[in-house]
Amino acid sequence: MVADIIRLVMTEFQAVGCGYSINDLEVDDMYTAYTRAGSAFYVVELHARVLGCGGFAPLTGGDPDTCELRKMYFMAELRGLGAGTKLLKLCLEEAAKTGYRRCYLETKDDMKQAQRLYSGHGFKYLDQPMGHTGHTSCGTWMAREL
Repeated sequence: MVADIIRLVMTEFQAVGCGYSINDLEVDDMYTAYTRAGSAFYVVELHARVLGCGGFAPLTGGDPDTCELRKMYFMAELRGLGAGTKLLKLCLEEAAKTGYRRCYLETKDDMKQAQRLYSGHGFKYLDQPMGHTGHTSCGTWMAREL
């Protein structure tokens, strides 16, 4: 279910191929990937249908006090209803409770709606990526203190 959402939304935004998270092994086993310490993953339902998701986990190759906002995707019918704001706030609050001091994310340059959401919640643009996510096709990097 979640894998389908991720693949549909990433395909919609032409985020397919090498260097995108659509190819991450965790996409097909999100439960295992997000049950490890310092990780959490959430789904968003509307009318008893899962239409969105997102979470956080330690930033691979990053400082231990930095998490990465990961796999935050919403089907078109969920966008514009405030679900992104609610899920982002939840992720940031829970990441801070977990002990993280900073949250990092990567996105595509043309995902302007997502960038507005992130900027509106204190994320600042970075000149280069942090950690080693393997998402080399994402050209926009952002972070904020928690």
